[in-house]
Amino acid sequence: MKKLVIAALLASTTFATQAREIRFAMEPSYPPFELTNEKNEIIGFDVDLANAICKEIQASCTFSSQAFDGLIQAVKQKRIDAAISAMDITEARARQVLFTDPYYDSSASFIAVKGKADLNSAKNIGVQNGTTFQQYVVAEAKQYAPKSYASLQDAILDLKNGRIDIIFGDTAVLADMLSKEKDLTFVGDKVTNKKYFGNGLGIAVNKSDKELATDLNKGLAAVKANGEYQKIYDKWMTAK
Repeated sequence: MKKLVIAALLASTTFATQAREIRFAMEPSYPPFELTNEKNEIIGFDVDLANAICKEIQASCTFSSQAFDGLIQAVKQKRIDAAISAMDITEARARQVLFTDPYYDSSASFIAVKGKADLNSAKNIGVQNGTTFQQYVVAEAKQYAPKSYASLQDAILDLKNGRIDIIFGDTAVLADMLSKEKDLTFVGDKVTNKKYFGNGLGIAVNKSDKELATDLNKGLAAVKANGEYQKIYDKWMTAK
């Protein structure tokens, strides 16, 4: 009997010390938020932030790659626990998933090849498929003919080759691209529109998983309070 009690205690202790695993997914061609390095590992601002949050709530993180326009559905079907992929909090998305508190203030901007086009002369515009930036262009910027891309890297190639005139996307992502592409530049002003972006970026979880959202919010608040968030921000973000 004593052996059985000891075994049961050891089993319960082992179970208690096992960290909860949170399965995150993202579209890893969106630096500085997420990208794939030479070892085929997903890295970036979102990855470091998720790891910091998981550390605070004593959970372990795993990260997988998925097309951006499939992330919401993956969360709804519980094929993943959470999506962290520079995802703007919008009313339309919030009807399908539960968002954490915002972890990053978002805005949108336009870029073009230096000396080639401005917002008045541009006709064709590149956007990433499934994003709020695509939705904005279709509904609010009808003067442009939109062309959608699986990743903004593909759009950059077409921009430099003259197949499109401008690109519209997240300001921080475009700023990161411009730091590597010296022949490109911002054109026009930043854009905020609460219907599409400007509410901040959030982590999406299944609507039934309120406990996970609460835990993630606690972790996010902790990393902001202890200075870890600022360290991650300074590491990855390039100011316009």
